[in-house]
Amino acid sequence: MSNTVIEFNNVGKQYILGTIGTGTLSQDLNRWWANIRGKEDPYLKIGETNDRTQKGDSRFVWALRDINFKVDQGDVVGIVGKNGAGKSTLLKILSRVTSPTTGDIKIKGRIASLLEVGTGFHPEMTGRENIFMNGSIMGMTKAEIKSKLDEIVEFAGVAKYVDTPVKRYSSGMMVRLGFAIAAHLEPEILVVDEVLAVGDAEFQKKAIGKMQDVSKGEGRTVLFVSHNMAAVRSLCTRGVLLKNGTIDFLGNIPDTLNHYLNDNEEKQDNLIINNIKWKKSTIHINNIEINNSKESYSLIKNGQEYLDVLIEGESEEDLVFDIMMVLKSKEGIPFATYAKGHYMGDIQHAPKGSFSIRRQIKLPRIMTKGILNVDLSIHHPMVEFYFSAPGCCILESEGFQEGFGRTMNQDSCGFIGLDDNNNLK
Repeated sequence: MSNTVIEFNNVGKQYILGTIGTGTLSQDLNRWWANIRGKEDPYLKIGETNDRTQKGDSRFVWALRDINFKVDQGDVVGIVGKNGAGKSTLLKILSRVTSPTTGDIKIKGRIASLLEVGTGFHPEMTGRENIFMNGSIMGMTKAEIKSKLDEIVEFAGVAKYVDTPVKRYSSGMMVRLGFAIAAHLEPEILVVDEVLAVGDAEFQKKAIGKMQDVSKGEGRTVLFVSHNMAAVRSLCTRGVLLKNGTIDFLGNIPDTLNHYLNDNEEKQDNLIINNIKWKKSTIHINNIEINNSKESYSLIKNGQEYLDVLIEGESEEDLVFDIMMVLKSKEGIPFATYAKGHYMGDIQHAPKGSFSIRRQIKLPRIMTKGILNVDLSIHHPMVEFYFSAPGCCILESEGFQEGFGRTMNQDSCGFIGLDDNNNLK
């Protein structure tokens, strides 16, 4: 017996910009006449891709098109993509807030949705009354709701205001109460849009923990939309990447996020030297190369142990220098720093005039598959920086050598441990 609880079959959603209906009486009559004859809507064959960055010529826009995938019971699915990719539209169709233009969705079980701040709340009703109203809409009895009431109020942290009309709640309080209701009233499927970003850090941690309990401990299904890549990575087991209203990638979370984050990068279209953000007025940098390439993208091949860094330029003063390189995860979390001179006392000197600095930097014993950002600088340790180029280069690792050194050695220095999913240990 299949354990599939959600199945999207050729789901599409078309909108007409700036109008209600098709915009003209003749088009509305054509659509009505096709419908009563059981024919396809004649206006579904026209329309543009939902690319918000391009000005279009057609008023017909596909917010979603040809969406096909299945979700099994207990899956925690992270739905990611740029603003306007169709994520919220997909969840609204799933939650029956709007209907699809084409295709259908098969759902097995009750759905609790948290799509926007205040969704499902009546502003004149108190928090307590809204809890009972939402539970009743989900088909629960008064006794079932009452048994969960104290737990919901405690989780939301609104005990003092539970008998106050929700119109007097802050947006954060409404999100806390809305999430508590959705998560505690035992839905088989929990749908959560980007609303958790409104809550404070403590509540976000509680909410993510609750979603993990719901999925792993209780075997329920969660669909989670967020731009917080760390939260998606830690919570979700599967990923769906939407791009311009279509599915661009479908797979496990590490591969989905790497695909999404890779797509945001402009590879090999600029030089490392162009990414210098600051430099001292007395020096001029002529060339920067990593692995004998001037491009701001470099592939770390399987088994590669070192990065070769070359910096060339001219200086109006004597330099006492060292190279500092910081490797960061795609989410901006630093996990390896190279600064040999700072830690080992290996400071180098260069007289004024032309200089050429070359160093081999030993890579940390991790290199899980994925994207790394590089911050590069030359500095006189503990005195001053000569130049700084944060995010100057993107390294893409093919992945090799399991395990990770946490200690410093003579070739490279301090590391912060990461697990196999690039999360901090």
